[in-house]
Amino acid sequence: MPLFKKRTAGKPGEWFYCLQHGKVEEGPECPAKDRFGPYTSREEAQHAMDTARERNLQWENDPRWHDAPAPDADEDR
Repeated sequence: MPLFKKRTAGKPGEWFYCLQHGKVEEGPECPAKDRFGPYTSREEAQHAMDTARERNLQWENDPRWHDAPAPDADEDR
């Protein structure tokens, strides 16, 4: 028998988007590794994947995060 019960973190009134089940949850139902959030409203949680897609696109196009291209390994020979 475990000494401590492992609980999911979060509070009622917070909304999460479960990646495993593809659904919105109030309060944490699934493990943190499987969810986005917390969000302040159900509507915000429903758009979690859109928000992630937009942020990924912004990050991919941010010139501050692009390293110089790696030199081609064949050029050294």
